[in-house]
Amino acid sequence: MEKEFVPVAEALEKIQAAIAEACAKARRRTDAVEIIGVTKTHGPDVVREAWEAGIRTFGENKVQEAGAKIPECVGGAEWHLVGHLQRNKARHALALFPVIHSLDSLRLAEQLEHVAEETGHRPQVLLEINVSGEASKDGLRPEHAPEVIDYLLTCRHLTWTGLMTLAPFYPDPEQTRPVFVALRNLRDRWEREYAVGLPNLSMGMSNDYRIAVEEGATWLRLGTALFGNRPNMP
Repeated sequence: MEKEFVPVAEALEKIQAAIAEACAKARRRTDAVEIIGVTKTHGPDVVREAWEAGIRTFGENKVQEAGAKIPECVGGAEWHLVGHLQRNKARHALALFPVIHSLDSLRLAEQLEHVAEETGHRPQVLLEINVSGEASKDGLRPEHAPEVIDYLLTCRHLTWTGLMTLAPFYPDPEQTRPVFVALRNLRDRWEREYAVGLPNLSMGMSNDYRIAVEEGATWLRLGTALFGNRPNMP
């Protein structure tokens, strides 16, 4: 059964109230948390509605879809790649996205650095960490991250600014808390070990964003909570 249509502005108001409540519980500032409106399969009209409601940052999962959509959307928005990136799409991705959340291998880091050097792009990148260990999820296992981190610290064109993870879906969002705690702890540890600042934690989606905020999320990747079900999906 499809959800009843709710205007983006109304949905956003409820989400912001929930974020404010979670921030108060965790003694965080609400301005430390930013919503990324994930517009996968939604058209420019939805992006425009979200922009008018106050969303300024948007996320896309696929480079090809973003390439067709972004030129038709409102100007001034910032676009982040939040889905898996294949190395052969690195050049196209860098032309579209100043921030890439899904860096998940040494070979992809090398390709991004090579293309960025050629094209003059200076993207922010987040390491995607598979905290839960699910085989179906992309991302580096924590024990494999140091090799990529060592390389990133030598890069002149990529700026490593944080970590991203995708928590398993649970009917009870509270069950996602250990995943978010683990990502925050990895961030804190690697900041100490590598003497770097990693301000960005991209974690929390429509089902579990309140828990993510309580555990330190700075970027929330919200699709269904903002826009309802995706077109042509039950």
